This record gives sequence, structure tokens and C-alpha cells, in this order.
Amino acid sequence: MWDDISLIFKKVSQMKKLLISFIASVALLSIGNSSMATAQEKSIVVSSTTSTEQSGLFAYILPIFEKKTSVQVKVVAVGTGQALDIGRRGDADVVFVHDKPAEEKFLDEGYATKRNEVMYNDFVLIGPKSDPAKISGGKDIQAALQKIASTQAPFISRGDKSGTHAAELRYWKSSGIEVAQTSGWYKETGSGMGPALNTASAMNGYILSDRATWLTFKNRGELVILVQGDPKLFNQYGVMLVNPAKYPQVKKLEGQAFIDWLISKDGQDTIASYKVGGEQLFFPNAKK
Repeated sequence: MWDDISLIFKKVSQMKKLLISFIASVALLSIGNSSMATAQEKSIVVSSTTSTEQSGLFAYILPIFEKKTSVQVKVVAVGTGQALDIGRRGDADVVFVHDKPAEEKFLDEGYATKRNEVMYNDFVLIGPKSDPAKISGGKDIQAALQKIASTQAPFISRGDKSGTHAAELRYWKSSGIEVAQTSGWYKETGSGMGPALNTASAMNGYILSDRATWLTFKNRGELVILVQGDPKLFNQYGVMLVNPAKYPQVKKLEGQAFIDWLISKDGQDTIASYKVGGEQLFFPNAKK
């Protein structure tokens, strides 16, 4: 009899342990889910141009911002046109790009309520050392493009509606030259800056690049900077919060916190301190 009672107590004790373990597991799961929800709330999606990522800028500045604010940043790096389209769909909280006319259109359409300038650098015209178009050392982008067109030397275009592509098309237009994929010497890659530079290197062709991506690009082959210094090559970057009135899912507080940091003294100093080979890649110019 006592053996039976003892066995019953043992079974009850085991059941209690199992119940306590179950309750603890449920509590931990609840805490975990709560922590996950908190982590999700403290994160944003930034759609941005490829140059901010491929240059290494984001890898440098984001850990500093995230440590300061506990807001995690997920970057979707595409051409500026695509980055703005992501914002138009409400699939990003912040857009950080470099095509001022397209940004102002985005603003006018109501997809954002304010645009902040953050930083600038410049575009450079790259080409082979042999320089068949004889443009080396020039500072006039229009004159250089006219020479390239007249010699029909290979020119590689990103062709991806990026900020760099949009700038390139403006330079061709202002030079009085119509370019098309059917031109033969004019090749569109439909790719980001890095892959387009790879194509130019393989073909010994000319290409327009933002300076930051060029400075971090390793597979240069025979390519060098041939034209730089024209004021028209100025390259401004801007940042906008996607309009939360249009898209309620936009994380307004976290997104604005990122923008506020970028244009603050701390953010601007951090951007200025990013260098490759001792050379500064971006120059902060947020309006005070």
C-alpha cells in the first residue's frame, strides 16, 4: 500500500515539474515574442542608391547610429529611380538618394513632406589609358562626351534609371547628342555602378561614375579618371521620410530619428570622417 502511495506521490511530483517547465517555457516564449516585437518596432527600411552601400559608407556609419539609438537599419540598395519607387509603394520608411529633380517630383507628388540635403561629392568620367577620344585632362563634360560620340568609342551606361544614369542622360542632352542602345558604341548594362564599371573595364570603354564608388572599385584594369572638376558634375544626396499620412505603416519616429541624426553635427561629422586610402568620399552639407 505504502509503495503504491509513494508511487502516486512520485508521479504527482513529476507532473508538477513538467507543469512548471511548461509554464516557464510559455513565459520565455512570451518574453521572446515581446522582445521580437520590440526589435521589429525599433527598425527601419531605407531604400537608397547603390553608391552609399558599394562605397562602404553605410557599413561605416550605420553601426554608430544603431549603437546610439538602438534603431536597426535595413538597407535596400538599388538605383535611385527604383529606390524612389519602393518609397512610392510604401515599402520603405526612408529614401536616401541622389537625383534632385526626381526627389523634388517625389515630394510634389505627396510621397514625402520634406527633403533634407545631407552630403555631396561629384561624378567623374572614366576611360582607358589609351584614350581614343583624346579627352584626358579636360574639365568640360559636354566637350568630352561630344568627342566620345564623334569617335564612337565604347561608352558604358548603367541604363538603370539610377541617379548616375539620370545625370549621364542630362549631360548627353546638354551636349546635343542623342544616344540609344542601337548606336552600337553606346552600351546599356541595366546594372549597378560596380557591375557597370566591371563591364567598362572588360571593354576598355568610357563610363560616368560617382567618385565614391570609383575610389572603392578594385577591378580597374586600364581605366583611369580622364575628366573631372566641371561644376556640372556636382552630385548632391538628399534624404526623405516616406509620408506616414499616405502610408500608416511607415515608422515615423524611427525614420525621423535616422534623418535627424544624419543632418545633426554628430551624423555630419561621422560622414566626413569616412575615408578610403586617406581620401574623403562624401562631404556633409546639411542646412543648419
